[in-house]
Amino acid sequence: MSEYQYYEFQAIDRPLTEKEMGELRSYSTRARITPTSFVNNYSWGSFKGDEDRWMEKYFDAFLYFANWGTHVFKLRLPSRMLNLDTANLYCPGRAAFASEKNGKVILSFVSEEEGGGDWVEGEGLLSSLISVRAELARGDIRCLYLGWLLCAQNGELDDEEEEPPVPPGLGQLSASLESLADFLRIDPDLLEIAAQMSRPLEHACPEPEEIRKWIGKLPAGEKEDLLARFITGEEPALAMELMRRFIEEGDKRSRGEAEEVKKRTVGELLQAAEDLTEKRRELAAKKAAEEKARRAREAEIARTNHLDKIAGKEPELWNQIETLIASKQPKNYDRAVELLVDLRDLAARKGKKEDFDSRLGRLRASQVRKPSLIEKLRKAGL
Repeated sequence: MSEYQYYEFQAIDRPLTEKEMGELRSYSTRARITPTSFVNNYSWGSFKGDEDRWMEKYFDAFLYFANWGTHVFKLRLPSRMLNLDTANLYCPGRAAFASEKNGKVILSFVSEEEGGGDWVEGEGLLSSLISVRAELARGDIRCLYLGWLLCAQNGELDDEEEEPPVPPGLGQLSASLESLADFLRIDPDLLEIAAQMSRPLEHACPEPEEIRKWIGKLPAGEKEDLLARFITGEEPALAMELMRRFIEEGDKRSRGEAEEVKKRTVGELLQAAEDLTEKRRELAAKKAAEEKARRAREAEIARTNHLDKIAGKEPELWNQIETLIASKQPKNYDRAVELLVDLRDLAARKGKKEDFDSRLGRLRASQVRKPSLIEKLRKAGL
């Protein structure tokens, strides 16, 4: 099986300079390089750069896909938009982890699956995930929780370890978050179980009056500074930064109110997901058995109706069988066998099975030099 590796980097907050594009070109003569991206795939060679260093220096998002089963997704955000302690709380393993350098937090999500899977081209995968970064910048930490679930699913956490705070809307994932869960191959049943403790997303959307009250409580000097930054437009992401702060403070209050709620452990989540999977299997097996029984009943009714139509025509059918066999054509042999099966079932219904068997025996003896016909009779149980 040939190898296939796909690398795609995206610059979001600022475009690459000509100098930076030249630096990237030195690593590959065939890569597609633009002011906002680096894209290349490899069938025999390998990537010459350092993806972690490139994320630190150039890019805000990265996707790697290999046909032997490795999936990697990375995001970079300014540390003012994503606290490293928060990222580490949700991403504590090898499948999901965080680092910080030069005022930037880099998230890494890694899914490994031995044997790979269906052949999928990497083109377009990152575009389906890229909105996760904007959601995270606004304070939506559902992608972080997905990283924690991936660590739990991979057996990287102790069974007694409690889950971190469950973000709202886990049962109402956006299209990009659904793509991320699929890309990381998170068990849908585990995700469904986890979402049972997540409050609906609509309840988490702030009302304008709530935001006004929150702003009113900020120190006057800070409000003046924020207004100046907004008017000068020096920080286009200021609105997202403020929304993230608002959501984080609200989440802290919600966590305090929810302290009395018993937190679930990794073991409890995994066992509940396993139980749900087993229930689905049992339900699917029950439905399959019911469907099989339904088809069998319908086939039995159809068979009965067919035999009713040909009842009393036995002599005519025997003559037709002899004519078909005399033609020495395989397709006519098949039709002759079908008619013999009809005659056998008619005889059994009338209690004349011995008469049929006797005549069939004479037929077989007279056609012993036609091995293909004899084989077809054998396969039909005649």
